[in-house]
Amino acid sequence: MAPTDATYAVTGASGRLGGRIARLLADAGIPQTLLARTPERAPRLPGAAVVAGAYGDHDAVVDGLRGIDRVLMVSASEAPDRLQQHRAFIDSLVEAGVVHLVYISFFGAAPDATFTLARDHWHTEQHIRSSGLAHTVLRDNLYADFMPALVGDDGMIRGPGGTGRAAVVAQDDIAAAAVAVLTRADEHAGARYDLTGPQALSLADMADILTRATGRTVGYEPETVEEAYRSRSSYGAPDWQLDAWVSTYTAIAAGELDGVTDAVPRLTGRPATSLADLLARGGSAY
Repeated sequence: MAPTDATYAVTGASGRLGGRIARLLADAGIPQTLLARTPERAPRLPGAAVVAGAYGDHDAVVDGLRGIDRVLMVSASEAPDRLQQHRAFIDSLVEAGVVHLVYISFFGAAPDATFTLARDHWHTEQHIRSSGLAHTVLRDNLYADFMPALVGDDGMIRGPGGTGRAAVVAQDDIAAAAVAVLTRADEHAGARYDLTGPQALSLADMADILTRATGRTVGYEPETVEEAYRSRSSYGAPDWQLDAWVSTYTAIAAGELDGVTDAVPRLTGRPATSLADLLARGGSAY
């Protein structure tokens, strides 16, 4: 099926990654449906129709996406019931007659992943496989765009990341890869791609790159796990959220976010963006 013959839907278009994907499709002149929990927040793009629907709203999803061939699914906002939302949405896609699902997952997703939220992604992937939908999974590493947000007011990155490395990836690269897969979905059915940047960086490396890019001295101070929980407890976040925050760093320390792949250049036809290049072109705002 040619890209212009297929029908497309994108979720999460009011967010940073989904919005990038939707804009790339619009720029290519491809009509699309944007499924939005809050329609007024969805971008207004040429050729895009906005329909209301949350992942768990079965009737709205089935009605809004009936007849859609290819769906890009950005994971739901972090919540204790996120996996349940995902499963309900996937089941609704099957009922709506969707042909191919492209799911934005996470690097190293596994039932026992150190990063707690990567476990939700693994279980979501399993549900997609059992659904019978043709599908492609894009497992993103940490967003390079988010790295400046790790820096505290005192110019320090703190966390129990040890000397581990993460192959952080730019959101623009993820979006370009997602569109490449969506528009040639038949060629990518059943595939899983680990999307990374061109380098695996330690948090000390990232601090050095941020220092050079911003002119502000940024450092990295390793914490123990106990110190990490203690320093973040003042935010009043629930336990599951604290676990997610801290385990982002412990996953780095465990080496679970290390490893560079060639998936971005293979899918997009251009080199993956380094953290230094992202910052140089002003892409540091998460």
